[in-house]
Parts: sequence; C-alpha cells; structure tokens
Amino acid sequence: MEKVHIHISKRFFSFRVIICSFALAIMLGTVLLMFPVSKAGAGRAGFADAFFTATSAVCVTGLVVHDTATYWSAFGQAVILGMIQVGGMGVITVAIALITFSRHKIGLMQRSTMQNAISAPQVGGIIRMTRFILKFTLCVEFLGAAVMAPIFCRRSGIYGLWQAFFHSVSAFCNAGFDIMGGGAPFSSLTSFTAHPLINITIMVLIVSGGIGFMTWQDLRMNKLHFKKYRLQSKIVIVTSLVLITLPALFLYFYEFSHMPGLSGSTRVLASLFQSVTTRTAGFNTVDITHLSGGSKAVMIILMLIGGSPGSTAGGLKTTTLAVLAVTAISVFRARTDVQCFGRRIDFDAVKNALAILMLYIFLFLFGGIFISCFEGLPIMNCFFEAASAIGTVGLTTGITPGLSLASRGVLVALMFLGRVGGLTLVFAAATTVKINNSKLPQEKVSVG
Repeated sequence: MEKVHIHISKRFFSFRVIICSFALAIMLGTVLLMFPVSKAGAGRAGFADAFFTATSAVCVTGLVVHDTATYWSAFGQAVILGMIQVGGMGVITVAIALITFSRHKIGLMQRSTMQNAISAPQVGGIIRMTRFILKFTLCVEFLGAAVMAPIFCRRSGIYGLWQAFFHSVSAFCNAGFDIMGGGAPFSSLTSFTAHPLINITIMVLIVSGGIGFMTWQDLRMNKLHFKKYRLQSKIVIVTSLVLITLPALFLYFYEFSHMPGLSGSTRVLASLFQSVTTRTAGFNTVDITHLSGGSKAVMIILMLIGGSPGSTAGGLKTTTLAVLAVTAISVFRARTDVQCFGRRIDFDAVKNALAILMLYIFLFLFGGIFISCFEGLPIMNCFFEAASAIGTVGLTTGITPGLSLASRGVLVALMFLGRVGGLTLVFAAATTVKINNSKLPQEKVSVG
C-alpha cells in the first residue's frame, strides 16, 4: 500500500513539473518578445501582446493578435519559432535531450516525468525514445524545408529559405504560425491553394507530427506489419485515417462544390488540406470566414478531437474518441468488456476518456459563451475560436485581433490547458492520494 502511495505521489509531482516547464517557457518567451529588437519598426510589443503570442507559440496553437510576418522582426520570428519547436517536442523532452548530450546522469524522477510528458507506456527505454524523438523531428523538418525551399525562393528570393524552414517547423509541430503576410496580413497559405507540392508537403508534416512519436517508433520497428503494432498505434492510425477521409469527402461534395475558383485537383487539395489542418495544425488554404455554418461546425468537432497522444498536437486526442466509440459499441452489443482489435481496454482508460470529454466540452462551451456575451459577437464564431484555442489549432474566423483583454485571457487559459492536457492539470492539483479498499453500498441509477 505504501509503495503504491509513493508511486502515485511521484506521478503527481511529474505532472506539476510538466506544467511548470510550459509556464516557464511561456514567461521566458514573453520577456524575449518584449525586447525592442523583437518588433519590426519602432517601439516594442506590450506585455499583453507578447504574452498572448508566447502562449500561442509554446502551446503550438497559432492564434495571433498581430500578423507574424509584418509585426515581428527576424529576431522576433526566430524567438517564436524556437518556442514552437520547444512546445512541439515538449519542454521536458528538450530538457532531457540537453542533459543527455551533456553526459549527465538521468535520474528515475526525470525518466518518470519524461514518460508522462510523451505518454510512453513504460519508463524503460525512455532515453532511447528521447533520442529518437529529437532525430526524427530534425530529419523530418529538414526534409520538409528542403522540399519547399525552391518554391518559396522563386517567390521571395533568399528570404524563401527562412520561409521554408519556418513553415516546415511550424507544420510538423502543428503550430499554424505563418510568415506569408507580406502581401495580405493573416493570409496563411491561401496563395498556395492550387499548388500541389506545398499542399502535400505541409499535410505530410502535419500528419507526421500529429500521430505521435510512439506510433512512429512502432512503424519503424514493425514496418508495415499492422498486426504487430501496439493497440494504441492501431487505434491512432485507423482513427486518424477516418478523421481525415470523412471530413474531406464532406468538404469536397458539400462546401467546395459551389465555391468559385475551386475545381478539379484544386478542389481535392482544398478538401484534404482543410480536413488535415483542423487536426490542430492551424494553416488554411481557403478563407475560413467564407465557409458555411455546417462546415464550421464540422471543423469545430475536428479541432476539439485534435491529434494523438505523445505528439506535437493538442486536443482531447484520437484515442480518447476511439475509446468512447468502442465503449458505446460494447454497450450496444451488451458486452461486459470494452474491446478493440482483439484486446480488452482497461476500465481506467474509459473513465479517463469520459472525464477528458466532459472537461473539454465544459471549457469549450464556457469559453465560447463568455466571448460571445462579453464581446457581443455571433456565437458560432466564438465557439470556433474557443475550439481552436483548446484544441491548439490556430484556425480563426478573424475575431482574435479585436478581442478585449478579458476574452484573450480566456483563450490563453484554453490554449495552455489544451497543450498540457486536462488530466495533467487535474492530477497536478491533487495533494493527497486516497486509497481505500472498502466500498460503499451500491444503488442503481437509471440513465438514458
């Protein structure tokens, strides 16, 4: 009993470390962005603008109050990119990697914290996993930048190299920050709607960062032998394919069937890109403000779901959705156990999935209603913004720059919670561990 108590207490401590590390990274980024050298032109950024931008960058969201390309200098953009990289890989991952390269010994507490930070199944092999994350991230980002560099350089000259690198890192980390606003502020990638290479490269980077490092490790070890994958990897792959394909078909046949300028292959690219980017990436190749209410509603659902555990993405996670779905199927089929791919899912996972769903829905509704009431804006746009924040997506209907400090504060809180995870905050706030073998009398309650 005492050993169990100590183990859980250490886990709570590691959750607090994760939260504090993200908070410290945000504060450091805020200070750096407030330097005059970080802002393009005269003066310096105010605390509120710097804090919002730093939170969005570290939490890999992409919501901004100023256009990144025109408001921030090259130094400011580099600071933002550094925060995106640290936030995408995870502050703890970067710290452990630095300690490893300095040849210092990694203790059990640091390994346990790393395990919780990347949602690893066990502590064993966590240092090898850290090295894999670092190497995989840098290799994919470099390849993405190399592919896009010729296109950007033809448009922007030598500045195109920086654009290619910036967007490669931002896409892999599912951040959604862009520096394409020189011609039109907040334009994202709308000038590349019909460009297949940019579309495909960005989508591949988004999916690569969003399915999780544990899944990539499984793919590396077992190649294409799907049956040998861990249950979590199977769930992530199948759920991700479904969440990309079905919304893309909806957008292709419903939303983009009558949008001017979209036909043939461009329509296919636009449908796929908007489906992929809602999985916490934040880029867009069409104007979100022109989409119908139905398409915005679909995007809100996708943004809330987000990416997969142990990835650069946020949201309530694909595995959470999958666990809830197979739980419902088990109830419909009158099964006593929750089953998936020939395996039984632990009941604790079901309880955690339900808790995460309720937490995200409550915060999403609260955030959207608060912004709508406080700002007097249409509720659909406010729900879209709230879902984008808590899902760490970054897509916007254009209302973020005009929001008051109170509404921005709500978005900051949603972005932070969406990145560190709802249960992480709940467990970090726990001060005691209650372990009781006795059970209260049971009484039935009718539901449904």
